[in-house]
Amino acid sequence: MAAEVAAHEAGEAAPESVPDEAVGPLMRGIAVLRALADGGGQEDLQELAHRTGLARATLDRIIVTLKALGHLHVEGRTAALAPALMELGNAYLAAVRIPELLGPRAHALAEELDEGVTLTVPDRHGAHFVHSAERDRRVGIVCAVGDRLPLDASAPGALLAATWSPAEWEHHRAHHPCVRGPELAQACTDDLRERAAAAKADGWSLDDQWLEAGLIALGLPVHGPDGELVCVVNVVSHIGRYPSAEALARSALPAVRSAAADMERELRTRGPAPALKTGAGPSPDAELTRPGRDFIESLARGLSVLTAFGPGRYTLTNAEIAHLTGLPRATVRRALITLDHLGYITGRDGLYRPNAAVLTLGYAPLSRLSPAQLAQPHLTALSRALSDSASMTVLSGSEILYVARAATARWMTVNATVGGRLPAYATAMGRVLLAGLRPDERATVLAASSLDALTPHTVTDTGELLRLVERAADEGYALVEGELEVGLRSMAVPVRGRDGRVRAAINVAMHSSRRSVAECVEQVLPALRAAAAGIERDLGPVASADF
Repeated sequence: MAAEVAAHEAGEAAPESVPDEAVGPLMRGIAVLRALADGGGQEDLQELAHRTGLARATLDRIIVTLKALGHLHVEGRTAALAPALMELGNAYLAAVRIPELLGPRAHALAEELDEGVTLTVPDRHGAHFVHSAERDRRVGIVCAVGDRLPLDASAPGALLAATWSPAEWEHHRAHHPCVRGPELAQACTDDLRERAAAAKADGWSLDDQWLEAGLIALGLPVHGPDGELVCVVNVVSHIGRYPSAEALARSALPAVRSAAADMERELRTRGPAPALKTGAGPSPDAELTRPGRDFIESLARGLSVLTAFGPGRYTLTNAEIAHLTGLPRATVRRALITLDHLGYITGRDGLYRPNAAVLTLGYAPLSRLSPAQLAQPHLTALSRALSDSASMTVLSGSEILYVARAATARWMTVNATVGGRLPAYATAMGRVLLAGLRPDERATVLAASSLDALTPHTVTDTGELLRLVERAADEGYALVEGELEVGLRSMAVPVRGRDGRVRAAINVAMHSSRRSVAECVEQVLPALRAAAAGIERDLGPVASADF
């Protein structure tokens, strides 16, 4: 079964027997997402079929469905996770509100101690990072939201295990992936029992180079108003800054205790987020389009259940999820049975809440992507569609800096490289970027530019340049011909961040003989704008993406 495949890919033993009403296509789709996530975010399709144990025809239908949902990019024989998939993890993070409520306290603690601070939440076999306050150092912890820490090799692990019932201990012994090897699972469990007992007695736990040589950490629990362990706040350092893990505890424990108490007060006083007002539930036919006969509707609908959670919606009933998703209650019930079995949600007394395991569906590898990496698939598609080079730049002083590029295999092509710089005033991307600034900022940048005549056509008059920049702001694009180099034509449009500000520019560059100006407006401009919209759409879910 796909659930067994997913468990194997996660390093876990096969789960308990599958419920009769579980949705097979949803289980298989999740297995594919887990395999891609565990493989770093992308995989050759044939290798993916081998790793998941799925028939190639079955895998192809899953790929078609996930691509239609925007959860995958497919390039040739390779499938890669797409940022739209992060909407599942973002729904969980918004529902639990830990980054929102406790993140500022974590940053204050990191500033006070001058050490990295993370917040982790429990999962069946580990703990997931949900927030990180890092320090600017050459040696520091590198983690992404969604990364999983093994319970038996981390400070949070002992604190989380200290809350377990006998049945949970038995489940852990039978199913957990021991970091020292499956043959040592019992010894691993026994060691964790000792550490958990000490953590319960002390109220805190240490990672004394268990996770990695040289890495030490101190963890304290943060409890919710009902006394349930909500997360663990961790101070992370390394041998060199402290002679031992115990030395870190002696130094940092008072401040971490104070911060944990502040976090618990925050959870008590802020209360639940206001529920979002919703009208009539959307029609499932309107929400989930069917691009073809290979589209697996039950997979798409099952994943949509996870997006019902959010601010003010940490716990929901079947009926509420059906209302929010527009799905029939029977469909929601089967999806909930499946997701509960796989550990992505927990159901109790008719109420369902999302679990941190949702973050295993690609959140960590996607959250590591830079804006340039997010833009690359769109630039590649744009370049192939138009058979011309496409690039993305950001403003750096009075110059544009190339951060991503896709070139074509032509005898005559535009010569530019990532990391290269050009004067902003003489380029289409530069003028688009200047158009995103305030008028006084535009004047300041141009005043810092040499404004050399690079060709006979280069505009060097400040007043005329300001007029051209204003025109680019009004029209939403810029076209520059022959000003940087004779025969070179470039058309550019802006890329905006989540705040609506211009953060970057993308262009298509060509020899002026390739198309007329009118053909550029008719053919190139719509493709450029579509690519920019795709980049902006992918930037949206990635909270860490910043130019």
